[in-house]
Amino acid sequence: MGIEALIIFPLAGIALILIANFISNLISYKSDNDRKKEPYESGMQTIGETWIQFKVGYYLFAIIFLIFDVEVVLLMPWAVVFKQTGAVAFIEMAIFQVILGIGLLYAWKKRALKWE
Repeated sequence: MGIEALIIFPLAGIALILIANFISNLISYKSDNDRKKEPYESGMQTIGETWIQFKVGYYLFAIIFLIFDVEVVLLMPWAVVFKQTGAVAFIEMAIFQVILGIGLLYAWKKRALKWE
């Protein structure tokens, strides 16, 4: 794999994305009416102000969930091939777990896990 591949693959990927978007815009149904521009939630018309603020804690809780969800995604395949990986992979996973544990302790200290 030479320098040509490093140029051709990204260009081909960009070209495929542009072609797919162009074809999609070409054949898609377009409807421009006032009803389409109305705010919509749960099939009901909104009453009053539609912009409300959510507590940032909900977003922090979701981000922490995603972090530990990704941890499980990485941990499961590692656990399956644990015997074949050796001591180096064990140490690397231990370091990974320690870093995530420190992050969990930090989130706990900042009360990001408190659902109020």
